[in-house]
Amino acid sequence: MESIASAPGKIILFGEHAVVYNQPAIAAAVDKRAVVSVKKSENNYTTLKSYDLGFEAILNTKEKSYELVSGKPGIIRYILEAFFNAHDHSPVDILLSLAFPVGSGLGSSAAVTVATLAALYGYHNKKFTKKTLAHNAYIVEKKVQGMASPLDTLISTNAGLIYLNRDKKVSRFKVDLKPTFVIGYTSKKRSTQKMVKKVSELRKRNPIVVDSIIQTMGLLTEEAKNAILKMDNDKIAQLLNINQGLLDSIGVNTVELSRMVFRARKYGASGAKITGAGGGGSMIAFCPNRSGEVYHSLKNRDNGLKVNISNEGIILKTRV
Repeated sequence: MESIASAPGKIILFGEHAVVYNQPAIAAAVDKRAVVSVKKSENNYTTLKSYDLGFEAILNTKEKSYELVSGKPGIIRYILEAFFNAHDHSPVDILLSLAFPVGSGLGSSAAVTVATLAALYGYHNKKFTKKTLAHNAYIVEKKVQGMASPLDTLISTNAGLIYLNRDKKVSRFKVDLKPTFVIGYTSKKRSTQKMVKKVSELRKRNPIVVDSIIQTMGLLTEEAKNAILKMDNDKIAQLLNINQGLLDSIGVNTVELSRMVFRARKYGASGAKITGAGGGGSMIAFCPNRSGEVYHSLKNRDNGLKVNISNEGIILKTRV
């Protein structure tokens, strides 16, 4: 029997970093996915392969260790933690496909974790709800990263455009935010764990200033919620640009990301900002009418993707 699960990546429109400190956030699933398949192994050991990422490893799920056969499996710790929590450690073959880069700020770890857990639940014929899946995936991310927000696993499980309030309650926007987003991403990978820690250390050194920035991010997210409900694209764009300035002030920007943000605005994006932890990774450009020009401007010099908001969350299939 083979169990196959897929989960979408995400972009954070508003509230990254602030969400770690109980501020609201707005995020959206995108139409790029992680796919994980699990099937019984014919060998007496567990293998993990990814042709997209170019690696192969032999796993010891009980000890949360691995032997690398080839490549650089940067996301392997999340898979090992998921298996440690949801598998009986019998030998299986795991295949991972990923339609977007690891470490790009597009929720690769959350998508892979959600898909891995769902595939394991299907493999073991274990019933689950989206609520428990998102929570269990969040626990995995928290164990690996040390500090984590439940936002990524919530959006990867449920999809759509969502608002996460200060009490960690999720509400789904019923409006259809149609404009295509353009993503620019750097070749420089970044660690969410390291960036979250960096902001935490900055906050310890400058608590009054950094707390005020974090609170302002929360207020900005509330304004953005109202703008989205009104479908006010001009206001959404303005708030994206302001949010970028706030992220810059807490030290998560880079020269490469800044260059792409300004390049996207130059070629027609009405709003552009970092998405995710920063320190590398990705930026998003909001360009309701000029997505083609913005995409080509980024693609010519860096890396670019066109994405649309997806309403398709976790998908699980099993076959004999």
